[in-house]
Amino acid sequence: MALYSMRKARGCWRFIRALHTGPEATPAPQVSEHTQLSWILTCMVRLPRLQHLHQWKAKTAKQKHDGTVGLLTYPVLQAADVLLYKSTHVPVGEDQIQHMELIQDLARGFNKKYGEVFPVPKSILTSMKKVKSLRDPSAKMSKSDPDKLATVRITDSPEEIVQKFRKAVTDFTSEVTYDPASRGGVSNLVAIHSAVTGLPVEEVVRRSAGIDTARYKLVVADAVIEKFAPIKSEMAKLKMDKGHLQKVLQAGSAKAKELAYPVYQEVKELVGFL
Repeated sequence: MALYSMRKARGCWRFIRALHTGPEATPAPQVSEHTQLSWILTCMVRLPRLQHLHQWKAKTAKQKHDGTVGLLTYPVLQAADVLLYKSTHVPVGEDQIQHMELIQDLARGFNKKYGEVFPVPKSILTSMKKVKSLRDPSAKMSKSDPDKLATVRITDSPEEIVQKFRKAVTDFTSEVTYDPASRGGVSNLVAIHSAVTGLPVEEVVRRSAGIDTARYKLVVADAVIEKFAPIKSEMAKLKMDKGHLQKVLQAGSAKAKELAYPVYQEVKELVGFL
């Protein structure tokens, strides 16, 4: 399990470094304070609060209500990830708003009981609040979706990306318009196109005038491939230098530990742990 976790951490870190190559990008895969603070915060939240979170209900429904305790309490671990570094602002998608509300309530609850320790972090909504599934525009795009055509991954080949967009659900109207309420599938493609090109939705629609949806799917696929290309190239280079990745992981863990340790010690003292 430990070896698997390290392999997964290296894989995630290749992705992080490909997106952000500055020296201050800091992973924290080996900082035990995260899980330790998570346990304390778990003791402060009621079971029904976690059971009523939308993502828990959605994911357990897909699993035929066979969700695990780890999945149920994962939002509390997220809270520990944020509060352990006394974060003040957190960039999130629309689907994480409920989890941010939980984090804010835990910060307020802890501060009320033990004194002002944690800032109450604010959400920063990204410009594209939620990416929808290519196969079901009413649902968000998810890496755990069993339908492999529903989700586009940065590691997908150009051929795979084209195939997924070809199979994307649209409707029987060939015109490209943006109307999420009545044309969810096409609107999702427009939103993705806007996100990867940086163009406003209105400009994307204007430039797509006269293109039918079948052709437009390929236009969006090409734009996504172009956006992902430099990231994939950087990931490939990083993958070839595992020694460098290991050093960066170790340095990042040490830095994260340096920041997390005193905060957790403060929390331990306040709650009465020896």
